[in-house]
Amino acid sequence: MPVPLTLSSQIRGQLRVHCATELARFGVDAIITDRQGGVSAGNYESLNLALHVGDEEDDVRENRCRVAAALGVNEDHLVFADQVHGDQIADARTGAPVEQADGLFSSRSDLALAIMVADCVPVLLVDEHSPGFAVVHAGWRGLRGDVLKNAVERFSEPASVHAFLGPSISARRYQVGPEVADNFRDLPGVVHADRGDRSLLDLRLTAALLLVGLGLRDEHVGVCMEDTDDATTYYSARAEQPCGRFALVARRSA
Repeated sequence: MPVPLTLSSQIRGQLRVHCATELARFGVDAIITDRQGGVSAGNYESLNLALHVGDEEDDVRENRCRVAAALGVNEDHLVFADQVHGDQIADARTGAPVEQADGLFSSRSDLALAIMVADCVPVLLVDEHSPGFAVVHAGWRGLRGDVLKNAVERFSEPASVHAFLGPSISARRYQVGPEVADNFRDLPGVVHADRGDRSLLDLRLTAALLLVGLGLRDEHVGVCMEDTDDATTYYSARAEQPCGRFALVARRSA
């Protein structure tokens, strides 16, 4: 079974961020942002990191600068992707902006990689034997497809890869129809009957089981127990519309 992980809060510059301290032993600095510490207003209050949700671009740029500072890089060394709920993993080692990908891979210590979510599962993959690491946006479409498979294939030996799954919507709040649930009924314990033809889907457990099926060891898959359900700490697209996006951001130590 996956290993439960607890996040600890830290103050970095103008931000409060959330960290899985277990990742430090792999030479990775990884943070989860929350809603606080930024300049966005309204439903986007205050640390929205997404340019595509209707927020003011200047506000988002300032928010991203604050996140870059929290990781100790310049804004142009904080790499985002144009996420499309697909299965592409982009090579971010050039440091250039990435179009239409739902995962980023790098081995550079001067770049920080960011993946944005607001209910979907943010995933960090770290190789214990090489400087390679990846961040992945895993919603149900990506999990149904090959987004995790494509990410794991960036590493030479899956058994040496460690995964961290960040905050996402809980199973008790993620109601789906049969067109979604039927994709995951072969995975034990991830789909639960609800009202009528509706089901409840456990996205984090789904991601964890898929990673183990791809060759990761059970004990190498850590799952954060926090959720996005009430949109208080983290943004939630199910709880409010429009809404911002928070991020998992990671950087290899020099």
